[in-house]
Amino acid sequence: MLGASLNKVFDYFKSRWQSSWNYSLWALLIFPLSPLVGAVTVGFVSLITWLKQSRKINRRPLNWGFALLSVLLIVSAGFAQDKTAAFLGLFNLLPFFLLFAAHSALIQTFTQLRQMAWALVIGSMPVAIMGLGQLFLGWSFKFEFVWVVFSWTITPGGNPPGRIASLFLHANTFAAYLVIVFILSLGLWIEQWRLGIGYWRLGIRGSTSLREAARSLLPRSGTATFSDRGAEGQRSRGERLTASHSPVPFFFLTVAVITNFITLIFTNSRNGWAIAIFACLAYALYQGWRILVGSVAAIVSSVFLAAFAPSAVAHIFRWVVPAFFWARLNDDMYPDRPVALMRKTQWEFAWSLAQQHPWTGWGLRSFSNLYKAKMQIPLGHPHNLFLMLSAETGFPSAFLFCGLLAWILITSVQLLQKSKYINTGDKLIFFSYLLSFVGWILLNTVDVTLFDFRLNTVSWLILAAISGVVHRDREKDRLASHQN
Repeated sequence: MLGASLNKVFDYFKSRWQSSWNYSLWALLIFPLSPLVGAVTVGFVSLITWLKQSRKINRRPLNWGFALLSVLLIVSAGFAQDKTAAFLGLFNLLPFFLLFAAHSALIQTFTQLRQMAWALVIGSMPVAIMGLGQLFLGWSFKFEFVWVVFSWTITPGGNPPGRIASLFLHANTFAAYLVIVFILSLGLWIEQWRLGIGYWRLGIRGSTSLREAARSLLPRSGTATFSDRGAEGQRSRGERLTASHSPVPFFFLTVAVITNFITLIFTNSRNGWAIAIFACLAYALYQGWRILVGSVAAIVSSVFLAAFAPSAVAHIFRWVVPAFFWARLNDDMYPDRPVALMRKTQWEFAWSLAQQHPWTGWGLRSFSNLYKAKMQIPLGHPHNLFLMLSAETGFPSAFLFCGLLAWILITSVQLLQKSKYINTGDKLIFFSYLLSFVGWILLNTVDVTLFDFRLNTVSWLILAAISGVVHRDREKDRLASHQN
């Protein structure tokens, strides 16, 4: 009785919201190639979801927090020295709070997490291939179709020169996008690898029915899982296992992981490299692959010793480690860099601005002009989202923003710890999203990702997906307690 009630409550999206969710998936597929079409589609889905589920959205405490944050940001813009720039800067934040609220109501299940991850991985392949062609084949073109519906610009040699940027404006932005996609693609790859190992261990041969094999991998009828309850859940699980028996997804994901990783390397982004290595170590620890952990740790240690060890020691390791890596890490590749372009200088200046106007800040988009006036060098942002918000919107807004992110992170970890309620595959895909979220936080401690529309949208959709699944779990617990 309880299982039937929970099915009715938590599987509503299969009938009512499926079409809206499909539009979001198509938007994610096309977003890298056409931001306009993707933005219009995501906006349309958000609007429809708000109209249909406004009561549920309005009752969520997390959304109240973002509503309060929106008010504080508007107040901050009202006190800014350049009010026009500050109010324009709100468009990098407020619309995405609405997107987050809508899609956290739309995305409710682990199946949707998988679908979203697949859409992002498939959509990344064209831009990765264009990026490799940009650097190694000298591709350079400007293509426009129906004004800005499809507008592709490939700069020869990359931006900055020698660094892959593909269709993105800068190599660092492209690297941030690739890191998120790489983490999700690696999670999907591990899941497919696990399923392949599972079939092999079951001794599946040509004489065995594929559906019988899928059933054998399902939980026993008396132990319904958190994500797949009842007969409908078992069917969906069986269909997923049946589909995964094909080697095509595994081969595609292998190509995708390798392609994205190679492309990420040639963005020459130290931040991207570090977070990708961190993700590999996290997956290896999660899987219990101790040999891989040791191997990655040895490789990373060798690179760091080649870059930063005393000359006598570094010289030994530089026989093995290519200069492309160690010279980028210690800045030998770009000597005589102006002090004003160092992140330490930018962070100190942003912190001093925050201390001068601690309550309302200087106004969004003010950092660039203030930094140029001080250092005589144009710079778009201080390469730290949290310091930027402190300087431009004040400490109350920045602390509230960090508190909301911490709320999502803590509740996500709590859900992940419910291992007995979540089957292994679902736990892995949720771990992948949580790892992407941590990667996004790390990226924003050394850069600012919200100025690229595509990257900003993908980031908020990932946060919405995590929050939606967590909220569904809490509602399940609440209804179960009422039933008991």
